[in-house]
Amino acid sequence: MLDKNLLEKYKSVLRENLYEKRYNHSLCVADEAVRLARLYGADEDKCYLAGLLHDVTKNLPEEDHLKIFETFGIMLSAVEKNAEKLWHAISGTAYIKNFLKIEDEDILDAVRYHTTGKADMPLITKVLFLADFTSADRDYDDVDVIRKLVDEDYNKAIVYALKYTINELVEGSNPIHPDTIAAFNEALLKEGN
Repeated sequence: MLDKNLLEKYKSVLRENLYEKRYNHSLCVADEAVRLARLYGADEDKCYLAGLLHDVTKNLPEEDHLKIFETFGIMLSAVEKNAEKLWHAISGTAYIKNFLKIEDEDILDAVRYHTTGKADMPLITKVLFLADFTSADRDYDDVDVIRKLVDEDYNKAIVYALKYTINELVEGSNPIHPDTIAAFNEALLKEGN
């Protein structure tokens, strides 16, 4: 059971760090993560907390991300250096561990890979990856398709979400993180079996 005082502390940190729209998104992702945790048999408290905190550094300025990377010895790959959109997952994981003192590896892994995915994603990481795609505040093209898929088969939903992401990156002439490719290949091969 999550400690109510700690949850209020975390929500207060989010209110300080995030724009109102991003704060509301975090609440929506936390709720969707719990729904998916129930559906898939994952730990509801861990999924809620990962969903709540997944974007904790999303609205920080570039210099704050860079300071977190430097302070905690985080070396970005070439793709990561050129994809600022990925920084919040990396800096957010360090922030959660070092400032909020959450050391649960399941939560840290879920936050770290909620944007790229990865091969061999633990269940909580899959839940957060999909909850971020399907939360109630999302309104992109095809959101209804993926919402239907998450209720039927999370592997098919992961394939669809990764394909959507990869297509967007290609259309925008943006680099694709190797973890995203690995996650897509693994999920696609599972789908075929």
